[in-house]
Amino acid sequence: MVSKYLFPIQPGRTAMLTGTMGELRSTHFHGGLDINTVTIGYAVRCANDGYISSVRMSTTGYGNSIMVKHPDGRTTLYAHLDKLNGKLADYVRAERYKRKQSEIDLSFPPGKFPVVKGDTIALSGNTGSSGGPHLHFELRDENNEAINPLTLDFEEVQDHVPPQVQKIALRTLDANSRVNDQFGRFEFHALRRGSTWSLTQPILAAGRIGLEIQAADKAETSTFRFGINLIEVYADSNKIFSQKIDRINFNDTRNILAVMDYQTLETRGARFNKLYIDNGNRLPYYAGTVEAGTIKVGDKDMRIDVHLTDFHGNLSVINLVLRPSTVSRDAAFMAPSRQATSAEIRNGTLAFSSNFCDGSTASDTLLVYSKGKLRRALPSYSGKTRHIYLIDLWSEMPDSVVSCAGTWVSNLIAKVPSGTAYKYYSDLFDLEFPEDALYDTMFLAATYDSAGSERFTIGSRMTALHVPVRITIKPKKGYTVTRNLGVYRTDGRGYDYLPATWKNGKVTFSALSFGDFTFLHDSIPPTIKPLVVNGASARLKIRDDLSGISYFEASINGDWLLMNYDYKSGVVYAERLDKTKPLTGEFVLKVVDQAGNESIHKQQVR
Repeated sequence: MVSKYLFPIQPGRTAMLTGTMGELRSTHFHGGLDINTVTIGYAVRCANDGYISSVRMSTTGYGNSIMVKHPDGRTTLYAHLDKLNGKLADYVRAERYKRKQSEIDLSFPPGKFPVVKGDTIALSGNTGSSGGPHLHFELRDENNEAINPLTLDFEEVQDHVPPQVQKIALRTLDANSRVNDQFGRFEFHALRRGSTWSLTQPILAAGRIGLEIQAADKAETSTFRFGINLIEVYADSNKIFSQKIDRINFNDTRNILAVMDYQTLETRGARFNKLYIDNGNRLPYYAGTVEAGTIKVGDKDMRIDVHLTDFHGNLSVINLVLRPSTVSRDAAFMAPSRQATSAEIRNGTLAFSSNFCDGSTASDTLLVYSKGKLRRALPSYSGKTRHIYLIDLWSEMPDSVVSCAGTWVSNLIAKVPSGTAYKYYSDLFDLEFPEDALYDTMFLAATYDSAGSERFTIGSRMTALHVPVRITIKPKKGYTVTRNLGVYRTDGRGYDYLPATWKNGKVTFSALSFGDFTFLHDSIPPTIKPLVVNGASARLKIRDDLSGISYFEASINGDWLLMNYDYKSGVVYAERLDKTKPLTGEFVLKVVDQAGNESIHKQQVR
């Protein structure tokens, strides 16, 4: 008989969760339960008998974490810990001193640290990428895949609230599709009645349509938003889509970018779950899905029902009606634009828009230039002040288009397929795409700007990458290569440093995001600000404004001193090997940034 697992925080008391398994995070699927602790220092109880199989002390990710192996073959993980407990804490601290490593990953045999259900193995914390004090708790099977901890039937977790809906989005999936007579992606608010959400009016639609929802599960004991375990879509009562997240392979976790609308995530931080499957989506969650979940609008009204079911069986339903419309040249719903011309690429279609000019038929004609050839195109549809032209990039990739309102240069240079390795070579840069880099075909654009510091714009940050792409830039300007010369990708008003290698006037690096790349010199060392340095404690704040901190090291009277680092606050703090002995003598902290600049703080401690 399998022993019942114990809830790891205040067992017997109703828990407040801040996250559940399968929840959509910005870069990964959430693999377990987040249990709110309000403050640091709650006793973390071992969920069942077993032995501690590994400990990791890290400044990022899980932070400080413990894994426990159980006799039934499963493993539990406890993350974002503040402190380890008892003999385990002493052993890990000694190993960190022995190896002179602040970050460490240790594995243990079965007899090294046995544990009994209910043992306090650590104190809860806020280490790593945690956004507030809590315990992250995971349950893994024999294959190290995460399974839902709620399958352990914890009485501490109460949930009688069905999932809740914020918005619904409809997207045209090719140049012949329309939503309310337009091409693009459109969001709608739904009216709630109990656990049912509905659109008050039918949506005009034509062609192939993709459905997205912004929704989350809720619980009566928490104000936070959780993941939805099962989502099903029915078209006229026929199931066309199913997404069930009941286990997570950690090799798949970044594939979450194929599940969400990436552009909306990047520009607004809003997480919309796609209820259709893109070509590059390789996740195993879609059993029972028909034709990738695409909605094909016919010649009569189509009723769409979306069922959202949480782990406890609470159900919410979304209802909407798609009313067929003919693809015409008129679009009464078009929003006005202040730009004379604009262009956007979505789903292999270039949507170019242009303001009306003199009202003549000739002014409607778009001149499309592709590889030296000219093609004239009429508007695909028009509003009251604007024409929209849809160009199928699978058939042609224009170099430029000319309307009466102006010329737009596409800067398109290549069509990069997903699911296969691909290399691109040019006088400005070379690209190497691994086989699994893209989630969908990419229509690659690039520009070069020589004003000031050279700027190479390669692709768009709106393109999601699964693994890094190798980029080799060939600068046109001569550079004296020193350690403080680095490659940076612009990120809003700041910069991201990218480790790079210079050879024969070229620079090579890997990037997990496209965008604007440039060269900058970082000659300013990090800053060190003492907060408390005395016999009982050493706490200092460190910071670097450009390339970022590479490493730090500290000593007391020449002996290595363990320093823990909270990158969220920028604070480093000492942990003595023997806590009965005060810090006395010369304290030295050295901090080095990615460009090799270093700062040293020295202080006599008495």
